[in-house]
Amino acid sequence: MLNEEAALPALIAALQRLDPQPLEVVAVDGGSADGSVALAQGAGWRVIDSPRGRGVQINLGVEAARGELACVLHADTIPPADMIAVIAATLADPAVALAGFTPIIRGPEKVRWGTTAHNWAKTWYAPLFFHPVRFARGARLLFGDHAMFFRRADFLAVGGCDPAAKVMEEADLCLRLGRLGRVRLVRRTVITSDRRIAEWGPVKANWIYFKVGMLWALGARARLERYYPDVR
Repeated sequence: MLNEEAALPALIAALQRLDPQPLEVVAVDGGSADGSVALAQGAGWRVIDSPRGRGVQINLGVEAARGELACVLHADTIPPADMIAVIAATLADPAVALAGFTPIIRGPEKVRWGTTAHNWAKTWYAPLFFHPVRFARGARLLFGDHAMFFRRADFLAVGGCDPAAKVMEEADLCLRLGRLGRVRLVRRTVITSDRRIAEWGPVKANWIYFKVGMLWALGARARLERYYPDVR
């Protein structure tokens, strides 16, 4: 998390409704200057201080986790109440190395169905276009709003996320864990915030998503975050 004071109350309430409850919740803070840390600690979460950056923050969180299974949940993504059961059932299949939920992008006023549909489609067309052989073997491309989950031991075995990555760290992880088994998109949904679309507009937002993804796929990965500004 980073300066997620506005988003955390809804996430805290959602995690309190999980049945069964998770073994633990680890909040990896990248230097928040607001009330994020106090909210997380007040919810009983274990808070870890980290350098800012998605890749390094995810790595530190998974390394510190105590459970055999881990889920990377962004602060603006709300999981279903049966999230733990879905994760356990999905990873009971040894052929699955990585999986994620199907996100619905929604704001306080409406669902962003166009971007939701594109988000679903790129899970399939991106690996089909750039990695057709891997696609045929079960590779899919998931992103942070998919609430990706995996076995902690597998994550550590492949070296985790690129610690230098500030965006597209989840795509890199899909390629790494995809060497161990299938990457699966499950049919259970999560709700993720439309705050970027609300800030940028749907056309600009989808163009940014597409441009950053294409640059990453073509190997132009240095400083991609300059095309993907923070929205809080």
